[in-house]
Amino acid sequence: MKSPLILLTTLLAATLAVQAQDSHGELAKVKERELEQVRERISELKESMDRSAAERDRLTGELQSIEVQISEQRMRIKEIEREQRYTETKRVALSADLEAHEAHLDEESGELAAQLRAAYMSGSQEKIRLLLNQKDPAMLGRLMAYYRYLNDYRAGNIEAVMVEIRRLEELRSQIAAEEARLTGLAQSRYAKLGELNQSQERRHDLLTSLRAKIASEGREVEGLAAQEEDLTRLIAELTSILSDYPITSEEAFSKHKGRLTWPVAGTLIHDFGQPRVGGKIKWNGVVLAAPRGREVRAVYHGRIAFADWLAGMGLLVIVDHGEGYMSLYGYNETILKNAGDWVAPGDVIATVGDSGGQQQASVYFELRRGTKPVNPQQWVTRRPGG
Repeated sequence: MKSPLILLTTLLAATLAVQAQDSHGELAKVKERELEQVRERISELKESMDRSAAERDRLTGELQSIEVQISEQRMRIKEIEREQRYTETKRVALSADLEAHEAHLDEESGELAAQLRAAYMSGSQEKIRLLLNQKDPAMLGRLMAYYRYLNDYRAGNIEAVMVEIRRLEELRSQIAAEEARLTGLAQSRYAKLGELNQSQERRHDLLTSLRAKIASEGREVEGLAAQEEDLTRLIAELTSILSDYPITSEEAFSKHKGRLTWPVAGTLIHDFGQPRVGGKIKWNGVVLAAPRGREVRAVYHGRIAFADWLAGMGLLVIVDHGEGYMSLYGYNETILKNAGDWVAPGDVIATVGDSGGQQQASVYFELRRGTKPVNPQQWVTRRPGG
């Protein structure tokens, strides 16, 4: 029997373990609530900026709506295509299984046919004949045992054939179901492509109206300046919101200057500091032309601070790297992460597109420390895959 001291010690240890577990659980719940609060504050900030942009220009609000819709349609089409590939792989595997079982059935059927022929050749009264033709009891016993084994083998062979037939019926049913699913997916994809084409036509008409309006009013510089103010405000507000949730990684972002990898393999069409619209405004980042749908990757560890549409930037992802540094990825076709998600270097966060009213597929990439843009060329030197 254990002493009272040992029992007390065991009970205390168990109590502390339960308390520690409860403490960890409560901490996780607190962190989850805090993250949800951060997301709500970012969402409120986004709604405020949307209202400001809508007040400036109704067409910009319509552009946001149609480009977000196009992004969702493209993502659904990609989901359907993934389902199609999976279903086709499954159908091919089932067909191979069916072929193997058909070959096995042929083999089993051949053996059964041979047995039936042998039984027929021996006559329908083979067991009685064995009994009547044998005078030696020992020989008769051996022959009866042999006959019993033969009958058992025949019965087993018949059962094997029946099992194969049932399995073939099941496989054919499964293949028919997968083929029907493939047909349904193809129809869904066709319908979504039709919706996408309509959305793209509406976007084209909208951009034509927007550019005509800007040209007639001579407000391009003013519009770009307003968009830059929106982005600067967004960065400042995000910095304030996330200040209580510092980024921790193996090595500080600042120590990787000159050693980062470009977020996408592309062709430089606009460089940091180059003039825009007659030199009155300059590029705060770089623009890399790349094929539509190509993966856009995070340049370093961090947390997604923003993942939404913004005037001038289109579908924009902002990653907070700590120390006041943020990386921005704009003009995307689709966004694959949510605000609050953690990312590592090379994680796919978006795909190349032309949102924000761009005329060609590209990625806008920018680095900021606080609200001040820094030259990405001094930080990012490695080619993707190099």
